[in-house]
Amino acid sequence: MAMKIAMVSPYDFAWPGGVNSHVVQLSAELRSRGHDIFVIAPHSPSKSPAVVDQHDRQFIPMGRSVPLSAGGSTARVTFDWWLYPKVRALMGREGFDIVHLHEPLAPLLPLMVLQHSRSVNVGTFHAYSDRRHLYRMCRRAVARWQKRLHGRIAVSPAARAFVSPHFPGYSYQVIPNGIDFERFASAEPLRDLKDGKINILFVGRKDERKGLRYLLQAFSTLRRTRDNTRLIIVGPGEPDRECATLLSVINAEYPDSVSVTGAVSDEDLPRYYASADVFCSPATGGESFGVVLVEAMAAGVPVVASDIDGYRDVVFHEGNGLLVGPRDPTAIVNAVARVLDNPDLSVRLTSAGRDAAARFRWEQVASRVEDYYQQCIEEAERSGAAR
Repeated sequence: MAMKIAMVSPYDFAWPGGVNSHVVQLSAELRSRGHDIFVIAPHSPSKSPAVVDQHDRQFIPMGRSVPLSAGGSTARVTFDWWLYPKVRALMGREGFDIVHLHEPLAPLLPLMVLQHSRSVNVGTFHAYSDRRHLYRMCRRAVARWQKRLHGRIAVSPAARAFVSPHFPGYSYQVIPNGIDFERFASAEPLRDLKDGKINILFVGRKDERKGLRYLLQAFSTLRRTRDNTRLIIVGPGEPDRECATLLSVINAEYPDSVSVTGAVSDEDLPRYYASADVFCSPATGGESFGVVLVEAMAAGVPVVASDIDGYRDVVFHEGNGLLVGPRDPTAIVNAVARVLDNPDLSVRLTSAGRDAAARFRWEQVASRVEDYYQQCIEEAERSGAAR
């Protein structure tokens, strides 16, 4: 049955990020199945749209954003209270079958939508943090909006464990993030990067919690004995002061050994993975899932990652990747060296990684989301809780 679905993100769609990427890709897969999808999110007009065409009639911009720092990362959300009547009119006019809110308790847009929605409301909880004070501080304030959800999805066991203690009595369906498996599995390497050097790849924002400084420290050690090794850093943002200092020192001692590309296009990203000999994600915490790990495995790249919640739901140590202690450059050095020096290990991790990544195809993930929508609709109709 075709449904009219609103996808709501609290995060500015003019800025790249994991939640917005999830929304775009899930929306595309559901559209391919005949559903009518509308994306509702803040959008800063001063930025060129990073993930969606702002003139698409099925993208509904709602307010401008301001940066909000928390957990070693920066989110851009809207606090425009004047949106209240606009959201109320939209919810009254469109008659959505499903309103799917991503981070449904985040300020401010999802809360406005929940206030006025008369549809079946499904929330996806993406976040995870080692610091649980945020939900503790706002639990009473947002509890009434939590009650307006008819269904709750967590993208991983870690995300479920983060939210569920603060709102007991609710069940959460674990449905993971997805990837376009074939796009990564079939990618060709970039010609400029297949020049005989050994490529270590990092993909992600340069936020503190992504742990780039520890990879730079590890690479500095590796480079002393491996003069054909190159570090490739892909992702938006500028390095913090410590990372910038480390980069200056490395480039002075080993010129052209580190390539910092900034953000790359969706078309080029799989090719960077395909150009890598090992992928490293040294995040320090706050990761609910680890899409970059799945992308790397789909591309056939052995993975070295931090042994943290969220990542452990994707990578199994010595099975489809190697896990190392967070904030430990020496452990990164040893794990990367093991992969580079042991072809049999590299092949085994690559094969197991590809098999694991295949489970996260968007086709499979979207089917589970569709089934859950239908379950929520049927339960709401039986209880008379919607419409």
